[in-house]
Parts: sequence; C-alpha cells; structure tokens
Amino acid sequence: MPEAAQIAKTILEGFDRHYRLFREISAAAKQRFERGDWRAVREASKARIQFYDMRVAEAVETVKTRFPEAGADESLWPQIKLSYITLLYDHKQPECAETFFNSVACRVLHRQYYRNEYIFWRPAISTEHLFGAQPTYRCYYPKEESLAPVLREILQSFGLSCPWDDLDRDVAYVERAVSAVIPAKCVRHANFQIQVLSSLFYRNKAAYLVGRAINGNTETPFVIPILRKNGGALFLDTICLKPENIGRIFSLARAYFMADMEVPSAFVSFLKALMPSKRSAELYTIVGLQKQGKTLLYRDLHEHLMHSSDSFVLAPGTKGMVMLVFTLPSFPFVFKVIRDWFEPPKDTDAMRVRDRYLLVKNHDRVGRMADTLEYSHVAFPRSRFSHELLDELQRLAPSMCEHDGDQIIIKHLWVERCMVPLDMYLRQADDEQLDLAIREYGNAIRELASANIFPGDLLLKNFGITRYGRVVFYDYDEIGYLTDYVFRRMPTSQYDDDDMRGGDWFSIGPNDVFPEQFPTFLLPPGKPRELFMKYHGDLADPAFWIAAQERCRSGEQADLFPYPETLRFRYRFKDAAE
Repeated sequence: MPEAAQIAKTILEGFDRHYRLFREISAAAKQRFERGDWRAVREASKARIQFYDMRVAEAVETVKTRFPEAGADESLWPQIKLSYITLLYDHKQPECAETFFNSVACRVLHRQYYRNEYIFWRPAISTEHLFGAQPTYRCYYPKEESLAPVLREILQSFGLSCPWDDLDRDVAYVERAVSAVIPAKCVRHANFQIQVLSSLFYRNKAAYLVGRAINGNTETPFVIPILRKNGGALFLDTICLKPENIGRIFSLARAYFMADMEVPSAFVSFLKALMPSKRSAELYTIVGLQKQGKTLLYRDLHEHLMHSSDSFVLAPGTKGMVMLVFTLPSFPFVFKVIRDWFEPPKDTDAMRVRDRYLLVKNHDRVGRMADTLEYSHVAFPRSRFSHELLDELQRLAPSMCEHDGDQIIIKHLWVERCMVPLDMYLRQADDEQLDLAIREYGNAIRELASANIFPGDLLLKNFGITRYGRVVFYDYDEIGYLTDYVFRRMPTSQYDDDDMRGGDWFSIGPNDVFPEQFPTFLLPPGKPRELFMKYHGDLADPAFWIAAQERCRSGEQADLFPYPETLRFRYRFKDAAE
C-alpha cells in the first residue's frame, strides 16, 4: 500500500475508534437513566467531552511514530487527503471524519498549509441521503381518532426497563395538551403521520422524546420529557409544542445531549427541520459533537465574510478587565481574547482564565452559562477590522495577534452567541421588562448555586439576556465551585471608633463573601434594587448560600427544567400529580 494511503488509513482508524467510544458512552445513557445514577450521568458527560482531544493526540502520535516523513514532507498531504476521501465514500460519519483529519493534519503541518489542498477547508463528501443499519426516525400512522394507542406504542418502542407510573394517565394529558393547540376537529389528510427520532435524548435527570407530526402541508414539532421518580417509575412531565420552548430545551447554555446516533448528519437534519432558526453548527454541538460544530461555525463565518461588508468592532457594553471582546455586527457571535495585562483589582493570569473556561465546558451549565467554542490561530481579513479594534488589540493583547500580509492571526480566542448585556438592557427596559429581567437575574444566580457554581463577580455587566428573554452568565474569569467559598455575615463592631478607621477593621479571607452587600453593590438604587429585594431578598442572607452548599456537598441534584414550570402537567391539570 502506498505510504499516503497508509497514513490516511491510520488517521481514519483513529477517528473510527473515537466515534465507537463516543457512541458507546452515549448509548449507555439509557442504562444510567434507568438506574437513576445521576452521579454517573455527570461523570459520563464530563468524560465524553475529553474523548476527541484524546483520540486526536493518539492519532498524531501514531502518525509521527510510524510515518516520521509525514511531518517532514508537507508535499505528502495532498495525496494523503485524496486517499482519505476514497475511504469515506461509504462512511456513516464522513463530515466528522473530515474534521478529525483536519485536527490531526493541523498538529503536524505548519499553518501556511491550512488550505483546501491539504485539509478539508470545504467538505468533500456529501452527507445527504446517508442511511444507517437502522432508520434515523420511525413513522407511525394513527388509525383511530384518539392518539392514545399510537402514543403508547411510540413510548413503549424505546424499551425502557423501568415501569410506568401510569402511562394511560400521562398519554391522556398529552392528548389534552395537544387539543388545546390543535383543534379536535382538524381534518386528517392522507399523509397524517407521527415521526419520532429512533433514540431518546438524555441529559441530566431526563430523557426527551423528539418528533414531529405531519398533516397535509403542516408540520408540528414536539418534545416530550420523560422523568423518573425516586422509586424508579417513569412519567411524562409535559409536551413542548411551541418553537421557543423547544429551542430552550436545545440551548447551548445547557449540558450536551447523549443520543445513540449511527448517522449524526441525519439526526441533525431532522432537528434542523424542527428548529430552522438554529445553525447546524449549534445542533452538532448540542448533541456532543462540538468539534464538528466548531468546523461548521468557522465555515459559516468565512461564508458570511464573503457576502457582507461591515467591520469587526469592539463589542458594545462595559469593557472587561480580563477579556477584549469584539464582534461583527451582522454575525450573531462575539469573539473573546485574553488581554496581555489586566486592570486592577483583577488578580489572575491567562492560565487561570483558560482553566475557568474549561471548568464551564465540563460542568453542567443548567441553562445559565453560555457555551463557548475555543479556537487557535484564526485568520481574519485585516481590512475588515475597525481602526479602533486594531488599536485595542495592539494595546491590550499584542502577544495574541500576528500580522501576516493582509491577514490578522488571532492565536487564541473563544466564540459565543451574542447577548444583550444585562446592564444595557435594564437601562432601556420598560417596567414589565425590568420586572422580568430582575426576576431572571436572581433565578440565574439561584440555579447556578444549585449546580455548585458561584460566579464570583455578580455584576450585571457579566450577565446577558438571550433572544428568549433568559438571563445567562458569560464572564468566567472569577467563577468557582460554590463549596469553595465562605459566606459570612458582616461583623458587628464592638467599638464605636472601628467604623472610622481607614480600610477594613476585620480580617477577610480570599474566598470570603458577604451576601448582605449584594443589593448595594450589584444593583443601582431605586426600582431595580427594590425588585431584587422583593423577589430575591434571601440571596442577601448568608443562610441561603450555606444551605445551598450543604445540598451540593450531599450530592443532591436539583430539578431544573429547560421549559417553564407552568407547562408541567402537574401545574396545567388539576388532577395531575407526580
């Protein structure tokens, strides 16, 4: 076998090992859910994130050891790529295998070879009409007026080993919820069918059934969360039919799903039909294939640059003391670069900042922390950078920038979805928006605490508001585990002259926090502060935080639902009960 073909085969073997392990740990989510082993769920979620980089490192080491000339003779790589393409014609994950090839090649080649001749700058293999050993989704054709028989058939088809608490009751609730949205006398066309993805989507303490109903020219997407009682019995918690609620379930501010996907492109295509406003990059990421999400987002950016003319500018909002943040106004993402030096009183370094971002990547984000995609050596057209941005990069992060002809190379950055900074939003909000935003702000802090996360810096500027009106935290340089902090009451002076002394008259540890100061230091006086104390006054009491720490240390995992509580059957229907 020619050398180029041997190298190509070696790289593909590395990818196939990666995807086999990825699929095994994802498929095992069913057993973890059935056992109610939530600790194992968290451990598996964290472990799976590491799989890709581990397999890439293994493949790079194998290539360098067995084929040392691969690193010495770049002229081999166009032929290696051509040989690799021939191996992908009948592959079930060709797009992911191409990304894996890029990851290996970019660790062996010099950056000047990051071109389509050497790597998959553009995809070479189409993912349309790929079929696995089993269908990606199953079709059901209701024969009766009632949906109950086909709903029971669908739910039982997944072979969950746990008993149902009362399946007939839950199916009846689903029918009632559907009838409130779709008229009971709606004409059934000849093509009326229900399509359901062949794998449940597992995350945290829930399994999600994902599907769509097709009737004539109308398609109605739906998601049904399945929960498990402490005794092991299963029940349906609700059915989500509105696009905004389905979008919130598939939010990147949450942990990635686990699903058994032989042909991931087919799953993403199905999901894209349900959520057309979401990019394929986001959908690949949310099902755990974040490296493929990175590849697609990078391609999206370059395609957008070809069809736009606006400039990269400094992101709106209060400038950070650790990060320089810029954006392209017509592209809904921000780019974050670590500064070379930090404004006082920040006392940190670049390695700790990277560590904090890694903590968030590996942790359950509970819908309250923005997901970020990390990139290295990203080339931008210099002509598209505003003068102000160029000056700021040169002043604050010169070590992160390299000028290469008409390009600027950013050596390291993170990319995340644009949000409106909460402090900016509140300045423009009317009374109703202000009320909702302050409630959301406090709820975000609470839910982060329940996940053993303390943001460190709770200032409004470090939170953003999403397109769904949800408040999300996005500044991670001071983030830490809640259980690492000491929550204290403000000491009471024993002497009249203590308050007159300069500086603090009592000792403060590096992780000491005084919640009583939150209202004063976090919110402007007037309505915002009053609303915060009305809805979240207990957050200013150390007792709240100490109790939250005790729950975290005991291993208790709170039930945090990615849809409004009011949607749950137990709240919608008076006769419903868990």
